[in-house]
Order: sequence, then structure tokens, then C-alpha cells
Amino acid sequence: MAADLGLEVAIIEADPRLGGTCMLRGCIPSKALLHVAKVISEAREMEEWGITFGAPKLNLDTLRARKDKVLDTLAGGLKQLAKRRNVKIIHARGIFVDSQTLQLEGGTPATYESERITFDHCIVATGSVPAVPKMFNIGSPRVMDSTGALKLEEIPKTLLVIGGGYIGLEMGTVYAELGSKVSVVELTDGLLPGADRDLVKPLHKRLEKIFDKIMLGTKVVGLEDAGNHVNVQVEGPDGKKTLEYDRVLISIGRRPVTNGMGLENTKVTVTERGFIKVNNRQETSDPHILAIGDVAGDPMLAHKASHEGKVAAEVLAGEPAAFDKAAIPAVVFTEPEIAWAGLTVDEAKRTNRDVQVAQYPWQASGRAIAMGKTEGLTKWIIEPGTDRVLGCGIVGTGAGELIAEAVVAIEMGCTIRDLAESIHPHPTLSETVAFAGEVHLGTATEVYKPKKKTENHKDTKDTKI
Repeated sequence: MAADLGLEVAIIEADPRLGGTCMLRGCIPSKALLHVAKVISEAREMEEWGITFGAPKLNLDTLRARKDKVLDTLAGGLKQLAKRRNVKIIHARGIFVDSQTLQLEGGTPATYESERITFDHCIVATGSVPAVPKMFNIGSPRVMDSTGALKLEEIPKTLLVIGGGYIGLEMGTVYAELGSKVSVVELTDGLLPGADRDLVKPLHKRLEKIFDKIMLGTKVVGLEDAGNHVNVQVEGPDGKKTLEYDRVLISIGRRPVTNGMGLENTKVTVTERGFIKVNNRQETSDPHILAIGDVAGDPMLAHKASHEGKVAAEVLAGEPAAFDKAAIPAVVFTEPEIAWAGLTVDEAKRTNRDVQVAQYPWQASGRAIAMGKTEGLTKWIIEPGTDRVLGCGIVGTGAGELIAEAVVAIEMGCTIRDLAESIHPHPTLSETVAFAGEVHLGTATEVYKPKKKTENHKDTKDTKI
């Protein structure tokens, strides 16, 4: 983007391939594997239709090679795009000497080793890495982080996922469908802490079927490599006990990469959590340095990072750009998927904001019934009085695709009537976005909600017909 705007650009990247965490060690490889997991799951579900497939036969070498081919294709494409724009690619590690100088270390080719480069401006986009507490870092190959889990070195007979967040549940789903007996341990009293409980319930119900155990309100107090397995000491509602697993996946979050890169030699401000402090133009407290992506603060999402990158490039080109978004979508790519954007019910409660909620059960969706995916739900958060849509949550197959309409609606300041009266194609899951609006307006025909007859009669719950 910066090159397209006329700037002379160089990319300093320590990895031999372009693409960063999302493409090489995160979003892309995990979604490729989740696609495989979904196909296995759907083949099994076909038994309800009288169609039976044989048990899947796994060739792990072929699976790894196919995954790596996806990454190589994308990385090669990025290299070509950079080349066509005359962007110089320097594969080295950069350390700030001062606000306008970088020391290059471990460069490829060797001519870049121990070389310094100067610049007018620098955009820091060093991303994040898995957070692994010292007590879990026991030096055992049987204890993995998400990067290690994506390598698919083996499909263990038993796997414990520590952390019930989106990364742990996605990787747990992959390994469960590939044949592992997967258990999850979560410190809080629910999976996906921070997500809407109405959206989490259908996912939890399904995961109980494909996972061996889901241990909530449980703390891992110790790990020990016992040679052919890992001893895991846990403490929960049933007291303390020791469990054995072939492998353990640590999935308790990520931390920004800001240490060891010489930021102390600049005027950049780093917060206690390790984030670089930026304004809405992605500018730091150092006039020569900007920051984007995971290092610039939550949410740590690739699409947020990409948009911040465009803002930063436009700012450096002198354009009046700023990052000002009402809705940044989040998606959990399990089955069913969970997606949300804008204001959530919990956020409204924390800020004492008055909102109205309208939700449409997928049990009333013809497409969902035809697909056998009726566990879904579409939910709108609405501003009283104006009927402006403030937020949306969806759980169900393809929720990650459906949430895009909600993002546009929230950014455009649409009312719930705008959505309800926009004709959606039938039969599709996208109809549920409009039908949830009809529930709010009282015009939904797929659900029946009796009106109050007297003050002594209360509305009944929505009833599917």
C-alpha cells in the first residue's frame, strides 16, 4: 500500500517467507486443517441420510504437504506482489539503534549481516507469539503451543488442551476429528470467556460430543514429562488429581513481540502489557515510528491489523486517514462457528447502556433444517428509540461469512427495519439476519409470539411452528 502511494519501501522480515503469523503459523494453516476436520465431520453426519462412508484413512505426510503447499503458494504470491512494486525484501532481524536507524542481524543474503539501514519512517508490525507461563515451559517435546500443534508431528491418542479460548477449541476440533481423544481444561466457568453465553451454548453442546472431557473451573497446577506421556496435575471442583496425556497443548493467549528490538532506544511508549501505544492514526509517541497489528493492542486479529496497515501507509503519504471503526468482527472457526461484531450484551451491561435484543432461532430456518444445522442462532443488539443496530452475534455453520452483512449495517448506521425489509434470498442462512429483525418488529411469521391480552397475562416465549 505504501509503495502504491509512491513511497520507497523496504520490508525487514526475519522469517524466510513473507506472510507473518496469520499466514504461516495461525489463521491460514489452522483454517486449512479445520476444513479437513469439517469434511470428516460431515461425512459422518451423512449416516442420518442413509449414506455411509468407510472410516477415514489418514496419511499424515500427505496432509502436512498439502497444508504446506497452501502456505508456500500464498508466500510466493506475496513475494511477487512486493517485487512488482519494487519493494525491497530484507530477510533479517531489525533492532532499533535510534528512531531512524535499524541494526540488521542474521541477514540473508550475508551482505545484510551486521549492516545498518536508515529510514524516514518505520511501521512496526512484529505481531505476537503464544504466551507460555514458565511453569508450563518444562522443555518437553510433548508440550506444544499453537505453532507446534500446527506442525502435525503426530496425531496423539490423547491430547489435553489447556485453555478454552478460540485457538484451543479450533485446534482441539482438528485433532479430535483426526482421531485424538481430546480434553479441554478451562480456568473460568465457561468456554470462550468473554463471548456471549447464548452463542457459546450450542458450541459447548456439540463439543461435549466430540471431546472426551471439558473441565471447567479447573486449574492446571503442574506438568511433568514422564517419558511416554505427560503427567498433568489439575485442581478443580473435584479436588486435586493427576491425569496422563500423550501430548499437551498450551493455549492460554498470545503476547505482543516488543521485547529485544531496541524500542528503548526510541521515543516509543510501551504499555505494561507490552503493547506499543498508538493513536487512531497508528502513530506512536515517536514521530518517526508507527505501529500496527497485534503489537498495537487488542483485538489481536489479522483483519484489524491489515486495515491498520492501510491507515498507516495513507498517513505516511499525507492522506487524512484514521482508524475509526464501530465494528471489528471476531470469528471462532469451530463447528458451529461463532461470530460477533459491534456492541455485545455484556459490554452494554458493563457500561449501563440500555439496549434491546432480538434473536431468531435457526430451528425456524428452512435452510438450516434442510442442512441439519438447526443449533444456530442470530442475535441483534438494538438501540431503543432509534432502532439503530449496535451489534450482532451469530452461532451456526457459516457464521463467519454471515457476520459481514452485520458489520456493514453497523458501520452504515442502519436501523433494524433497514435489514428486515431488505429482501434476502430463500432458502439461505442469510435470511436469519433479516428474520431476527422481523422478530424485533413483530412481523416474523416463522415464530409465534402471542400478544398480551390483559395486564395479568404475560408474553410467552417465542414458539416455532
